[in-house]
Amino acid sequence: MNLPEELATILQLRKRNHSQLTLVTGVFDVLHHEHRQFLLAAKQIGQILLIGLESDQRVTAVKGQGRPINDEHSRQKNLLAWNIADLVFILPPSFGQAALRKAWLEVIRPDYLAVSSHTPFLAIKRREIQAVGGQLKIVHQFNPQVSSSKLIDKKIRQTQTINNSKNTKNNNKKVKKE
Repeated sequence: MNLPEELATILQLRKRNHSQLTLVTGVFDVLHHEHRQFLLAAKQIGQILLIGLESDQRVTAVKGQGRPINDEHSRQKNLLAWNIADLVFILPPSFGQAALRKAWLEVIRPDYLAVSSHTPFLAIKRREIQAVGGQLKIVHQFNPQVSSSKLIDKKIRQTQTINNSKNTKNNNKKVKKE
């Protein structure tokens, strides 16, 4: 396993200082206030907060074509700009495979895996984190009114409405000229 250098350094410091580590994983494509509240809550349960960011390849596989909106490096930069996490690193594209997830968890050995109440596969995630001595913590209640997918869909609909309105105006101008 090829760990990012910054991750290896944080894990060494954590071991030396006996710090509690919280891990969060996710897409974090179009950031919104619910993401911020979730990450702030995750930060509260340990001294170190790591964010494992899903790769572009995995996001496309899970969310479909056209996603992510922001590439993995932009998403990483955006999360770092919030200055909440101690490290944001990009997960390998095959992180969805149980054996690879297990290997990463065995190396990181988080005390906590912080999740939102709507996180899929909670039972599996709980088993996986408990297998390495950690705990799954639901730190944020899902707000069904706010999600990246909903924000993206809303923006697309707004753009389509604007374009349709422009097309209607242009067609009306052509009719008047004739």
